[in-house]
Amino acid sequence: MPHYYRDMASVLDTLVQHHASNASGRDFVVGDLHGCVDALRYLLRTIAFDPTRDRLFSVGDLVDRGEHSEQALALLGKPWFHAVLGNHEDALCAVVDGRLRRQWWYGIGGTWAADVPDERLRRYAAELRTLPLVRVVGSGKERFNVLHAEFFGTDAELDAGNFSAETRQQLLWGRELAVGNSDAQRQRGLSLTYCGHTPMRDITQIGSQVFIDTGAFGPGGKLTIVEPKALRRWSVSVEEALADGAAALALP
Repeated sequence: MPHYYRDMASVLDTLVQHHASNASGRDFVVGDLHGCVDALRYLLRTIAFDPTRDRLFSVGDLVDRGEHSEQALALLGKPWFHAVLGNHEDALCAVVDGRLRRQWWYGIGGTWAADVPDERLRRYAAELRTLPLVRVVGSGKERFNVLHAEFFGTDAELDAGNFSAETRQQLLWGRELAVGNSDAQRQRGLSLTYCGHTPMRDITQIGSQVFIDTGAFGPGGKLTIVEPKALRRWSVSVEEALADGAAALALP
């Protein structure tokens, strides 16, 4: 975890965004994209995604490692796409701000930006700074949360958005729960919460938190989409998607 994180409190202004339940369509959550837009196009076709009624929430990490980081960033302009900030977007912003060396970012997959003009990177960073750390969808028994890494606390504490530096660090970079180094009871009072960040061989639920990053960018990995209300899931690798014509598909 980079040392510059201590300075992030002054950068992130919009911490939690609330969304009403989707009364007319379906809601989905997608795992870490990491530029794997071909797999996303394939899955959106598979689920018959309707951009006029359906919504897609993202656990963050749109960029780095995969082939199409800039295409993934373009999703932020889609009215049906709702992402939270991931640690890889956090790193992009830090590079643009001069708080992180490019070589460190390149080491975690940011080499796609080596030939991207500085002005374009500044535009990306400006847009990414508007992303929240948490999205809350619905209320009561229908509620679910979306964040990048992990959170220890209740729904009320999440809603308050009064995050300490340590909590912000957990939301973007934490792996304690996913790797078994923390007590799942620390989530008591938390609604079903979808997370990414730590690649899993398969979707894994630990207490209230469901880890849906299935390593789309790596060998043997897949991109996963879940439909929380229906408890349904779909996964595909980039190779499988391309073999079935994903490159010719258009995004909604």
